Amino acid sequence: MSKRLDYDKIAPAGAKALGGVYGYVMQSRLPPMLINLVYLRVSQINNCAYCLDMHTRDLLKQGEKIERLALLQAWTEAGNLFDARERAALAWAETVTRVAQTGVPDADYQAARAVFEERELVDLTIAIGLMNTYNRMAISFRNTPKAVLELEDTRTGAGT
Repeated sequence: MSKRLDYDKIAPAGAKALGGVYGYVMQSRLPPMLINLVYLRVSQINNCAYCLDMHTRDLLKQGEKIERLALLQAWTEAGNLFDARERAALAWAETVTRVAQTGVPDADYQAARAVFEERELVDLTIAIGLMNTYNRMAISFRNTPKAVLELEDTRTGAGT
């Protein structure tokens, strides 16, 4: 799989606008670890290899435990490995990401609203929408995950 085009170079103002939204989300009252867990879960749903690689690395750098990363996809079966806010955020991320199938039912909204303040829920939804956009950009234009580039470097000797 090779990269189709570099959207950052072709549309720098668009990339900068997305970066502005990312900056907004990161300055919100939502904890960075929670945001990155949501980003990773959205990327799992969308099968975005580039973002899966990036957010897994980010979470590991933040000190996230490998056990939680391994079980994130099955978080509903992971018992208390994820706390109430994390579970609510992950459930909200799933229903919002799958909006065409779910329609984001009232019960899902009420469950999220029971855990998050209004502003937090809006910021969380912005983060989910942003990650869905980034996933679509990376998948559409075939961004290459860092892990693939590193593997290619070791095979060609370029990393030495």
